[in-house]
Amino acid sequence: MNMPPSPAPKQHSDLRTLKSLLPYLREFKGRVAIAMACLIVAKIATIYVPLTLKEIIDSLDPSQTEVIILPLGILIAYGLLRLTSSLFAEIRDIVFVKVTQRAIRRIAIKVFEHLHRLSLRFHLERQTGGVSRDIERGTRGINFVLGFMLFNILPTVAEILLVTVILFVKYDAWFSIITFATILAYILWSVSITEWRMKYRRQMNEIDSTANTRAIDSLLNYETVKYFGNENFESQRYDQNLRQFEKAATLDQYSLSVLNVGQGAIIALGMALLMILAAQQVVDGKMTLGDIVLVNAFLLQLYMPLGFLGFVYREIKHSLIDMEKMFNLLGKHKEVQDKPDAQSLVVSHGKVNFEHVNFSYESNREILKDVSFTIEAGKKVAVVGASGAGKSTLSRLLFRFYDINSGSITIDGQDIRDIDQKSLRSAIGIVPQDTVLFNDTIYYNIAYAKPEAVKEEVLNAAKMAHIHEFIESLPQGYQTQVGERGLKLSGGEKQRVAIARTILKNPRILIFDEATSALDSKSEKAILYALKEIAENHTTLVIAHRLSTVIDAEQILVMENGQLVESGSHHSLLQKQGIYSNMWLLQQEKESD
Repeated sequence: MNMPPSPAPKQHSDLRTLKSLLPYLREFKGRVAIAMACLIVAKIATIYVPLTLKEIIDSLDPSQTEVIILPLGILIAYGLLRLTSSLFAEIRDIVFVKVTQRAIRRIAIKVFEHLHRLSLRFHLERQTGGVSRDIERGTRGINFVLGFMLFNILPTVAEILLVTVILFVKYDAWFSIITFATILAYILWSVSITEWRMKYRRQMNEIDSTANTRAIDSLLNYETVKYFGNENFESQRYDQNLRQFEKAATLDQYSLSVLNVGQGAIIALGMALLMILAAQQVVDGKMTLGDIVLVNAFLLQLYMPLGFLGFVYREIKHSLIDMEKMFNLLGKHKEVQDKPDAQSLVVSHGKVNFEHVNFSYESNREILKDVSFTIEAGKKVAVVGASGAGKSTLSRLLFRFYDINSGSITIDGQDIRDIDQKSLRSAIGIVPQDTVLFNDTIYYNIAYAKPEAVKEEVLNAAKMAHIHEFIESLPQGYQTQVGERGLKLSGGEKQRVAIARTILKNPRILIFDEATSALDSKSEKAILYALKEIAENHTTLVIAHRLSTVIDAEQILVMENGQLVESGSHHSLLQKQGIYSNMWLLQQEKESD
């Protein structure tokens, strides 16, 4: 099954990416200044090493002096210069490491927090494996860019200029001309070929993210793969991406070889011309042996970092592409945002009101149509209807995972669009139909509702949810690991953990979205009793499929195709002989069978 190629992502400009790193450098201005000072000292020492070496050679050259004396002072200076160069380079790295790691930490947490602020729509559409790989590559790229941009590219450019000036002042102008021409040709070749190669790197990133997404998705759905015996199918899908990655990586390596061969040829030609010129100057008596050693040392000292500069430039471009996708995540629009003047929700009674609410996930498919109802403070209202009628959408709107198209939703007269989302969600507790747990202990999952809760509170919540005895019967008790998405627990056990978690949160408004759907009849009766207990004096919205679970509700709302078609108590709805009555009869017949 061939997948259509992904559209090319909108490129995040390299300059904009680099500018986004500046605030993290300004945070540690002192450390950056010390690191740059160490860098300058190290580079000055590096430049003086060939000059000192020339003096040593000339002092030992019989043709330059009649009496050869061991130049002990110069030799010691030579050793000290080399020590200074390496020592200050290490001090620079020690001082700067905190800047780099803090920047990585700050940006990673910024992306993480932004992802949590994005709407439910984004998270329903996202590919978890691809997103995690984008963040991983992006943070790794920050480390490379900060370190090598400041300590390799800029110092190497400065060293090139300094050496060129020294050669121009001390020797024939042709030394500077050839050196400058060689460097210019090297840079132009490196930049042009590297830009051409970037398309392969982008392809590799896209394919790598897709492959990682497929691998994680397949492993998360391990049981489904086994149910249908599709191990080979999953392997083939994964291998399809790996084949594409192999092709892109091969082309990337071919283009890299073209780049390296060209760089090597330019450097070899430049060095050959300079050494021929220097040797001729020695033969003509215009230069000493020390001078030719100096020129050779300068060339080696210059071209070695220049060769590395090609690698650094190439890797920085790769890193900027890696960072590009991570920063693009920060550019994702937050669909649901608090108003600048948003106030905290003040729950005095807990009255919930839906007034002429219209909503659609997509513009061409309306989900809710002119829905109006009220849940009085401390009362219980149930919503029933066929699958797809829009029942669960009510809870998502009340949590403000989406904003409604028109109408209003208020809590104690406060429009939820005018209050901040944090205070809104802290006032509402939900037991969802599909409970997903963290891959941690049972205790952690219950306490997640209130991380500061003491152990006694967690245990009391578990007792009220009728799961304490089960947990205590496990070998590791509350420290039992629940596995990925809670797969080590049964559906009913997960549901009761979710109920305990909501009990611990103790919100003023409760939502039970098919809260007993995964339970057997015996457990359901126990849980319904517990839910009835915790719903006392709470405003409660119950979304149910099994009508027997909501017969005690003060009001039952019947939904069909996104509209409220009936409302009333259980007995009044039965007397109407309408949709609810038919649903009741069908369920009673099914249970009798």
